[in-house]
Amino acid sequence: MNKKIHFIGIGGIGVSALAQYYLAKGDKVSGSDLVSSEIIKYLQRKGAEVFIGNHKAKNLLKGVDLVVYSPAVKRDNLELLKAKSYKIKTISYPQALGELTKQYFTIAVSGTHGKSTTASMISLVLIKAGLDPTVIIGTKLREFGNSNFRKGKSEYLVIEADEYVASFLNYRPRVIVLTNIEKDHLDYYKNFGNILKTYKKYIHFLLETGTLVANKDDKRMFQLLGEIKQPKYLEWYSLNQTEAKDLKKILKIPGDHNISNALAALTLARVLGISDKVSFKALSEYKGSWRRFEIKESTINNKQLTVISDYAHHPTEIKATLKAVREKFPNNQILCIFQPHQYQRTFYLWKDFLKVFQEAPIDKAIITDIYDVAGREEKKIKKEVSAKKLVKAINKQKVIYLPKKDIFPYCKDYLNRGEIVIIMGAGDIYELVDRFST
Repeated sequence: MNKKIHFIGIGGIGVSALAQYYLAKGDKVSGSDLVSSEIIKYLQRKGAEVFIGNHKAKNLLKGVDLVVYSPAVKRDNLELLKAKSYKIKTISYPQALGELTKQYFTIAVSGTHGKSTTASMISLVLIKAGLDPTVIIGTKLREFGNSNFRKGKSEYLVIEADEYVASFLNYRPRVIVLTNIEKDHLDYYKNFGNILKTYKKYIHFLLETGTLVANKDDKRMFQLLGEIKQPKYLEWYSLNQTEAKDLKKILKIPGDHNISNALAALTLARVLGISDKVSFKALSEYKGSWRRFEIKESTINNKQLTVISDYAHHPTEIKATLKAVREKFPNNQILCIFQPHQYQRTFYLWKDFLKVFQEAPIDKAIITDIYDVAGREEKKIKKEVSAKKLVKAINKQKVIYLPKKDIFPYCKDYLNRGEIVIIMGAGDIYELVDRFST
């Protein structure tokens, strides 16, 4: 029997994928979000009824069976309060996804960095092997019709298992792929010790027959696994493997971090009995995904240049991505346009941001205002940090501050011909990419 499901914060990269899952099942989907987006327009074309603007109680349509809300939604949200007053079942996105993980052979990709790329690679390997997985990921893939969701017919489910607010503790995977562990989301965890404790609890959820695929190059992995009873089935991967050189030759996306992601996918494939021939073929065809080193040839003032759109927003990701840009384009001038994501992250990782931009292998960087994440910021911290303060503290002539609206006019004067422009961040800075081809 088909259900009516309402999503509060339906435009989120994870929530929108789950909404597509229910649409694919034939359920009636409605939702709300503060602003429209490409993803919301896609959902509307698929048949979802979406309300844009401030959340209102009247957005909750009659006959709704279930309300799913984003972790960013506050408990005093009017739609959430109305649903509870009507005794409608209300669950968070992680809880809803957690219910799905119990119904499938779930492969959960976890870690501070590389989740989207690794999950994408794994999905394409499984598809190439004929295993027809259902996929819920945090990026859009061309192979999925420029979507972050794919409905398969098999028992396999591939998901990104996010550590933010310990979301992944809701999931019950049969396989966990663990890419790395670093300090992040310190507004929630407060310190690295709490991050480790949460990962330990998460790994304990692996079934007796479950498998952990872990990155041997991450020193924190040994710190984590050395303090807990290791899963019965543990498979390591490392850049020291002989396959790393082979993957470097065939991958279309650059950087050691992407070779590592591919090794994770290859190791997982072996766990499932997929031949290396199939895996290498799928990985060689992977063209990258939305905002993950997404290369576009563009023009400005009728002069050709290369624009790279990338989601990197944590200092370690920024460092790895800029290193990959320099390796791929060793002789070009590189301009990095960066939008810090969330005041809290900028505050807690301040010294790391300073170091990465002081040492960045680029010719110039523009840092614009911090992207304000609704529902996740503290007024006290917002007064402590800013993009201007960050640029001043970096104290390098090659790094300047500009408001977002002034970046493109500046680039029209600054850029000559043949430069590489990387537009980086997890907020709305990606909107700038399209301006370079107008």
